[in-house]
Amino acid sequence: MKRVLVPTVAAAAAVLVLAVVNASAGHTKAQHHNPGHLNKGGTIRVVERATTDAVTNGSGDSAGNILTFANDVFDSANANKVASDQGSCVRIVVGKSWECTWTTFLPAGQITVEGPFYDSSDSTLAVTGGTGKYRNVRGSMDLKYRNPAGTEFDFIFHLIG
Repeated sequence: MKRVLVPTVAAAAAVLVLAVVNASAGHTKAQHHNPGHLNKGGTIRVVERATTDAVTNGSGDSAGNILTFANDVFDSANANKVASDQGSCVRIVVGKSWECTWTTFLPAGQITVEGPFYDSSDSTLAVTGGTGKYRNVRGSMDLKYRNPAGTEFDFIFHLIG
């Protein structure tokens, strides 16, 4: 009986290993094949209206101050609300720059960015990830002032993946 049992157990173990390897390979392939995703990248242009920005954690303009916001986001013509965002920034250089992280909530998913926000000039932030249709994206986002008051900004997402 032992002579039959040992080869049978070895064969069963080999089949089990082969099944696990095939299942893993199929799972990996399924993760990378993503119909409807921005496979070749793309550009998304929207406008943020900065209406809720609030600075806390100190008096006056000081390093370490915290800027928080949760604003409406409009189409590129700045006519129709299409999304929202929320995030926070830490004051790094007084009168010059903040370091920010925020998420833009679009109908097909979310895109998160991180990088500098300058008091008086445009900047480029890194796209650090996303969800939904944007779950595998990377790239950058150009932030451009639409007015000197700093109440409206163009967000131009350059997405890869």
